[in-house]
Amino acid sequence: MHQRCQISPQGPEFSPLIAGYWRLMEWEMSPQALLAFMEQHIELGITTVDHADIYGDYQCEAAFGNALRLKPALRERMEIVSKCGIATTARPDHALGHYITDRAHIVASAEQSLKNLHTDYLDLLLIHRPDPLMDADEVADAFTTLHSSGKVRHFGVSNFTPAQFSLLQSRLPFTLATNQVEISPLNQTVTLDGTLDQCQQLRVRPMAWSCLGGGRLFTEPRYQALRDELEAIAGEIGAQSPEQVVYAWILRLPSRPLPILGTGKIARVQEACAALSLSLSRQQWFRIRKAALGYDVP
Repeated sequence: MHQRCQISPQGPEFSPLIAGYWRLMEWEMSPQALLAFMEQHIELGITTVDHADIYGDYQCEAAFGNALRLKPALRERMEIVSKCGIATTARPDHALGHYITDRAHIVASAEQSLKNLHTDYLDLLLIHRPDPLMDADEVADAFTTLHSSGKVRHFGVSNFTPAQFSLLQSRLPFTLATNQVEISPLNQTVTLDGTLDQCQQLRVRPMAWSCLGGGRLFTEPRYQALRDELEAIAGEIGAQSPEQVVYAWILRLPSRPLPILGTGKIARVQEACAALSLSLSRQQWFRIRKAALGYDVP
């Protein structure tokens, strides 16, 4: 078991790693098998799970909820995160993919997530992507309504710039708990664009998605130099795999991100947990940065 952490001054306590269920439908698990997987990662100390209304063409939350129905008491041992604000063509009434952050949609989406997940409340609800038509007052009204009803305990955003984060925060009577952003050696944008600086300033711990670049890091030939460096550093620090080194690289960031794992294999979850005890020197961290970007610092 690993120590839980408070993700912001007024935010919830989460596990240091998060079980991501984006690809749940690809795992092809029966409800019984999925329940067993949930119990296994909870026993490892990964009690926080990440969802979104659109995952699996709007099917993942219901599949998760069907497994949770087999053992409802398990709900009290986990924290459930979900996201809303994207409309995809997986639904016939959506002629094209678009963003939707009006009050009615946010409230209806959260309530549908509660039904799908077979729970009375969400621990955290995020706006999934920045919306150029987002009215901050309308989003704040939706958040306040859901909070006062007890249906959602905490709120945050995903993929927001610091300015977008600050805009929404300025309209809320409570603090946003997190910004879920892409962080990996393959995508280092948020390390220097002010996003993680803002998280440090506010003492908000970001959630990190696509830590392994959607698997591309280990499959595409163009990343061979990076893989070689990860292998070398794994040997230096006693890591079991380059994958563990990637998680250690993300955990080394001073904003203290919470990596989201995207696997349905408990062996890979166990391997990721071991990364929590690894540490990289400053030079090792920058060696990985250089191998990924192809150049040294200016």
